[in-house]
Amino acid sequence: MKLRTLTLDELTIDDERSFRHVALYDDLKQALRRDGYRFRVPEGEASWDRVVFLNLTFWSQSEQGDLIAGDHLAADVVAHVAWHHLAHRALTAAGAGAGAPPSAESLLLAEAIASAFDLYLVGRLLGHSPSSDFLATQVPAMAEAADAAGLSDAGFEALLESVAANPERAFEDLRALLFDVTTALVRCDRLSRAAETLAGFDAHRFAPLLHHYELSNWILSTRASGSAPAPDPVARAVDTALRSAPVSLDWLEQRWVRPPAPLPAPAGEPSA
Repeated sequence: MKLRTLTLDELTIDDERSFRHVALYDDLKQALRRDGYRFRVPEGEASWDRVVFLNLTFWSQSEQGDLIAGDHLAADVVAHVAWHHLAHRALTAAGAGAGAPPSAESLLLAEAIASAFDLYLVGRLLGHSPSSDFLATQVPAMAEAADAAGLSDAGFEALLESVAANPERAFEDLRALLFDVTTALVRCDRLSRAAETLAGFDAHRFAPLLHHYELSNWILSTRASGSAPAPDPVARAVDTALRSAPVSLDWLEQRWVRPPAPLPAPAGEPSA
């Protein structure tokens, strides 16, 4: 399979009109543009299943360029890719440096942020863009996971209403849950211990959605990467900051999404 690389501006973004009222979506898109992020696309015909398999199994934060099936990309995927890119950049710069492999906790934190943002988008779109393609795929998949977990239809509707009422709170609650669950599970060495760990989160309001996020892929991918499961002080510091921030998405936007303003030049020297 020969691959070509495309910038974001060379792709067609599907369902983007549904996101026009979400300012943070455009900020994330601009961050990919600003950093020159590139996507890889097969030349000629390639099955969707093969592309998804290769991207999920062999994608690496250190090797820029998500593999996609063609020159169309869903708007929610743009945001998901952007969060992974920004997390890798921020956590690598603050950690061991560009040459060191990412820690297990940094990988899991990045995935927790990107996946929780999907729920934030659900909350933002429910009242503004109910006919969006994103909701048409996400909500039924979430409902299926919630039903399998024993949540009633009424309970699921109430859950969606709470997400729509406060999408920012929903983002942080799910992000923290996903990070807590996966960092605990990645250290489990026995089935019984993993089962006990999962049961410890059953009371959380988003517990019925956990398996919607296919956490087994997170755990297996992290273990396959060879990343040490030991606590990562950089990832833990970000996690602590997000939990204590009045609005964790604001914290991420200010520090990760928008580039810092250049420092003023000393007196008598030209500005950069």
